[in-house]
Amino acid sequence: MIRILIADDHAIVRKGLKQIVSDAPDKATVGEAQNAYELLEHVRNQTWDVVILDMSMPGKSGLDLLQELHYQRPKLPILALSIHPEDQFAIRVLKAGAAGYLTKEISPEELVRAIWKVAHGGKYVSPTLAEKLALDLQSDRDKLPHEQLSDREYEVLLMIACGTSAGAMADRLSLSVKTIHTYRARLMEKMRITSNAEIIHYAIRHRLLDEYEE
Repeated sequence: MIRILIADDHAIVRKGLKQIVSDAPDKATVGEAQNAYELLEHVRNQTWDVVILDMSMPGKSGLDLLQELHYQRPKLPILALSIHPEDQFAIRVLKAGAAGYLTKEISPEELVRAIWKVAHGGKYVSPTLAEKLALDLQSDRDKLPHEQLSDREYEVLLMIACGTSAGAMADRLSLSVKTIHTYRARLMEKMRITSNAEIIHYAIRHRLLDEYEE
């Protein structure tokens, strides 16, 4: 019997995932967390075989939360769950330490296969994402400007594109406004962009906001 922790701020999603796991042939013990605080408490105080982590929970950046979990429990497999399609964000999630990346359109059967695969030491990616990862590792020469940003710079880019103020970004990321301005300056230099309007235009042109939930 494996122990699975489901972290999602929507009760109906947690219930649905729990039902899928409960209907699987292999038995599992399932726990639930509705926010980042509960998730971290569960991980600190109990032993789990797999965590299914919603990347859009309020209160903490999904990437930050993933990195914190990976730091606390390096060997704990984390399946990232997202409403967003597999694209550049999925690769960042995997590089941050996730054992797999799932979209919420995944079938129940595939979800169960992914859980059991990572629980037994494997990694889970779809064939499409596996091909993208292979191409990404093959060469860095053809990377788009936003693909050269750090995770934090990339988050700031997306929030600027959404019209989020520097103060709101600072609150959400637990940083100072001065630090936010520093990240903004760095990403603009790397991308050779000179204004927020150019950032918004770039994000729309490359459909970056399709993978981001404010």
